[in-house]
Amino acid sequence: MITEDDLAAARIAWGEGLVSISKAYETDGIQQARDLAGRILDAAYGYDMGPVLFKPTLSGGRTTFRTSRKGALSYFVGHDPDYPKDAGFAIRGWRKTESETAASFIEGDVAMWMGWMRFTDKDGQTIQTDKTFGYKKDAQGVLRIVLHHSSLPYEPC
Repeated sequence: MITEDDLAAARIAWGEGLVSISKAYETDGIQQARDLAGRILDAAYGYDMGPVLFKPTLSGGRTTFRTSRKGALSYFVGHDPDYPKDAGFAIRGWRKTESETAASFIEGDVAMWMGWMRFTDKDGQTIQTDKTFGYKKDAQGVLRIVLHHSSLPYEPC
């Protein structure tokens, strides 16, 4: 059974991973950031369970959805000719993430979480995204992200 504490721990781990990728990029360059991002993706996401329903914040056109590990890795660190518009969301100098829950749903080994995530960079600038994460426990009982939708807050015209 998944708990609210499990969901909170998963969001914290995801945020800490994002910050660590940013720092690795700054200190050790793109290859170290790419290697670390790959390990973080493997630990957090369920790409080995099937396609992950991932809609990144800053994606569009034919590469809007990232159902493969390769597409997710490109979104996080860029530098992939198959995704030329990816700038690398995880290498933008992040120093802190925090989440605020709107609601969650838990049923056995599946859970959904929806809320806001705030990202603070090394200059103290903060952005907020609307997030939805869907989780499923894998065969070993590890909580994996199988749905990740992110968008910028709606701004009425």
